Amino acid sequence: MVDASFALPAAIDLAIVGAGPHALTLVTHLLQKKKSMRGRFIVFDPSGQWMSQWNHQFAALEIPHLRSPAVHHPDPDPHALRTFAERRPNELFPPYDLPGTRLFQNFCQEVVRRWQLQTYVYPAQVVQIQPLSDRRSRFRLELSDGQTTVARRVVIANGGGRLHLPEWVEQISQNYPSDNAPHRWRERLLHSHQIDLRESHLRGERVLIIGGGLTSGHLAVGAIQRGAQVLLMSRRNVYEKLFDADPGWLGPKYLKDFWAEPNWYTRWQMIQQARNGGSMTPAMLTQLRRLERDGKITFYEQCQVSQAQWIGDAWQICCTNSAVHECIHHQSINRIWLATGSQLDSTTHPLLQQVLNAHPIEIVNGLPIVDEYLRWRGCELFVMGGLAALRVGPTARNLSGARATSDRIVSALTKASLSFSNR
Repeated sequence: MVDASFALPAAIDLAIVGAGPHALTLVTHLLQKKKSMRGRFIVFDPSGQWMSQWNHQFAALEIPHLRSPAVHHPDPDPHALRTFAERRPNELFPPYDLPGTRLFQNFCQEVVRRWQLQTYVYPAQVVQIQPLSDRRSRFRLELSDGQTTVARRVVIANGGGRLHLPEWVEQISQNYPSDNAPHRWRERLLHSHQIDLRESHLRGERVLIIGGGLTSGHLAVGAIQRGAQVLLMSRRNVYEKLFDADPGWLGPKYLKDFWAEPNWYTRWQMIQQARNGGSMTPAMLTQLRRLERDGKITFYEQCQVSQAQWIGDAWQICCTNSAVHECIHHQSINRIWLATGSQLDSTTHPLLQQVLNAHPIEIVNGLPIVDEYLRWRGCELFVMGGLAALRVGPTARNLSGARATSDRIVSALTKASLSFSNR
């Protein structure tokens, strides 16, 4: 938590937007490379705390452990998490020592403490980034608390994806949800990011979950544990994959061909093929198939909703594969949960609109073509996470991607010769 005496200066060297694992990874790597950067940056996050959104999502979906092995974490020392877990070996899950959620949370708290970063998160959201036309090409940041500051350099490290909603959601009659409906009815259609299993009362209800990725699995398990009957619908067959991208993408095995590819649209296709949409871990799919045999979940694969209507006090669903799944039309659905992920699009990203206007660059299916240091052409703004995928590869949004993007950005932040003004 930020110290109560934390005052926002009128100008700063570096502004980091977001206080999640990517931002934490960047800061630790930056300080390891150049200790004098301490005190020259501010991290902006509405929570005022490191890892707040990450911790909330894991708790809300009751996720027991990470999907990434213990070698992937925010500290520069790749062995730091394993060392931290030496007295808690039962919190590393097979295979490949996947860190338990509480273990990872405690480790990140230790990273913050050890690197003395407790007071670097300013409790406000950056709502606008305005490039200034002065000779130093700085940025004015407008904050949710009404404050402003001017930054010489900016790193976007907050994800920034918009919730992906299927087309049929937009076609639902406007009388749902109505403002005067009882509160319990207004929550009958939610995206996974809006769901907190800890506050859900589902006994005796029928819940339709849309999506075939790991998030839908966590939602299904949580709903069943609360006495719900689950219907899980996915547009293709649910399939298992240990990681969301093959480990070959973590090194030169696949990346050398990716980096050698000169066509950005081909790179985008390589990213899509590598991630291949949502998948479940073998352990999760085994658990769900066991629940299926117990009659607690029904899979509707190769199927999508074509129409949803709120009739009386329940949903009536029509699907695109009615010849196979006609029965769902006659079932009353109490809730619909959308585990449909988010979409990254630089052209609609709220913080990049004025940057795009002042410094137009080529966008490939929503992803910006930035330089090798992940810097926006023409200014000192850098991107992390999925926005950096065309340079870093399919794992850019993962914990391993946080390290890869940090390495590139830190080089530009710490070497005067790589500064945009000197190029």
